[in-house]
Formats: sequence, C-alpha cells, structure tokens
Amino acid sequence: MTHPALPTARLGAEGPLVGVQGLGCMGMSEFYGPTDTTESLATLDAALAAGVTLFDTADMYGSGHNEELIGPFVRANRDRVVLATKFAIERRAEDPGHRGIRNDPAYIRSAVDASLRRLGVDVIDVYYMHRRDAAVPLAESVGAMAELVRAGKVRHLGLSEVTGAELREAHAVHPIAAVQSEWSVFARDVERSVVPAAADLGVAFVPYSPLGRGFLTGSFQSAEQLAADDVRRTQPRFTGDNAAANGGLLEPLRRIATARGVTLAQVALAWVHQRAQVHGLTVVPIPGTRKRSRLAENTAAATLELTGEELALLEPVAGEVAGDRYPSMAFTQVGRE
Repeated sequence: MTHPALPTARLGAEGPLVGVQGLGCMGMSEFYGPTDTTESLATLDAALAAGVTLFDTADMYGSGHNEELIGPFVRANRDRVVLATKFAIERRAEDPGHRGIRNDPAYIRSAVDASLRRLGVDVIDVYYMHRRDAAVPLAESVGAMAELVRAGKVRHLGLSEVTGAELREAHAVHPIAAVQSEWSVFARDVERSVVPAAADLGVAFVPYSPLGRGFLTGSFQSAEQLAADDVRRTQPRFTGDNAAANGGLLEPLRRIATARGVTLAQVALAWVHQRAQVHGLTVVPIPGTRKRSRLAENTAAATLELTGEELALLEPVAGEVAGDRYPSMAFTQVGRE
C-alpha cells in the first residue's frame, strides 16, 4: 500500500497508479561523484516505506550497473514497485566516453532483453525512449516499442526529451503513458510545446532534475566544489561566471524557505508539484538521491503548497538563468523545436 502522506497519481489514461513523487536512481551508480551502495539500498527501502512507488533507472546508468543494483529490491517488492527504465543511449566498454543514440527497432529489441536480464524481471512497467534520433522515423521506433507491449515485455510506453509534435506523433502510434524531461524553477523550456501537448493528450509528465541537479538545494555554489568525476563539472550552468550569476537567483527560494521553516529543496519541489494545477496535467517529479535524509526531505515537499505570492516570486527565475542545461542541447527537445 502507498503511505497515506504521499498522494497518488496515474501515469496516462490507463497507466499505473504511483506515489505522486518518484525516485531517480541514476546517482546511485555514477555521474555525481562517489557512491555508497549500502546507503543507496537503504534509501530504496525508505522510499517505498514513505509511499514512493515509481523507481526510475536506465540501461546507460553505470553501463547497466544501476539496473543490476536495484534489481534485487525490485524483485523483492515487485507487487508494490512501478519500474521505469530506458533505452537509446548506447555506451561502449572499449570507449567509455562514447554516447551514441540508437532508436532503430533491432536495437530496441536487443536493449529491452538486456534490461530484463539485468533487472531479473519478466516485464518493465514503463519503458522510455531516453533520447530521440531524428534520423529514424518515429513511427518505426514507437512501433517497435508497441511490439514489446504486445509481447508482454513492457506494460506502458514513455518518451524523454521529445518535442510536443513528436509526442503527438508517437501517441498516435501507441498510447504514451508518460513523458520525461528536465523541469524545474531553473528549467522551463518544456512549457513551450511539450507540456501543452501532454496536457491535451492526457500524458503524465515526469520531471527529472527537479532540483536543478542539486543546485537548487544550495548544497554547492560552483562545480569546482564537486568531485573530479562529477558530470556537473561539464554543465554550463554550474561553472565560472554562470555559476556565480545563478547562485544569486536562489535568493527568492531562500526567502520563502526561511519564512516557511522549510528547505530550499522543498520550495523547489513544491513549485514543480504545483505545475500540475497550473498546466492541468499529472506531474510526478523524480528527484534523485542516495541518502535517506534527503529522501525524507524531498517527499515532505509533495504536500507543501506555495501561495500565489510565493509563486510570483519564483516566476521570473528561469528567464534569468545563465547557461544551457547541457554542453550541447542537440539531443534535447530544445534542439529540435
């Protein structure tokens, strides 16, 4: 059962019912510096106890390690866990820096079988196309994903970092339960076309990095403070003059947090949750964390409601952010809009 303190929401018209806040598991394997496997696994258990039921991974996180890591937890709680994973970003053992984008049907069929093996399950609840390769017709890719549903390997389909037009095209081939993209006080480009399309189609929106990859928590001021292998060192918003400028944009969050007696992270997450009311669609953010203390902080934000005045304070922030979300935006929806 879902903990009564965490509301529930449905992904798509016929998708699974989930806790209204999920858990992003990526950082348990790589990208954000050193990891602690014991604490990560404890965080998975704590999340489920708190009413979190949507657990998000991908085949490229740790080159399969993340799926293997959470697999035993998923299997032990299969009737309670809604498992989401992704395909499309190809990595190669002989070239650790390689990031290819594959959407062709043969790759999709191979990728899902590999994910099922690593996870040790018979079916994936939500299977996302992680990134879009515009060279492959979308109907071919989604058609291949739909075949996985018919084969019983996948229950529901999702897309990540697509445009509104691409979401509409895909949904016409097979119902899409959820669309995933970055959405936060700092990142609102999805509101141009993807959010309106999702609202119109009844597709749930699953924001990743709703805490701006940790920057919105105030836990670091510049990428220079992070571990040498932390991927945020390569992201424009967290380096040099951009980091200094963006740090100043946290002031309205601090004012609200101080007045409310809550944290910056809780203000930022509350803002994302309230996008559901603003745009008329289901919103299930998936903040990532490896610590039980952060998990408790994050889930508490699901029922924090900001006032109109507080929302007005945060409204202009995204428009003043310096730097792009990624070093190259080519494989985000922005690159194709």
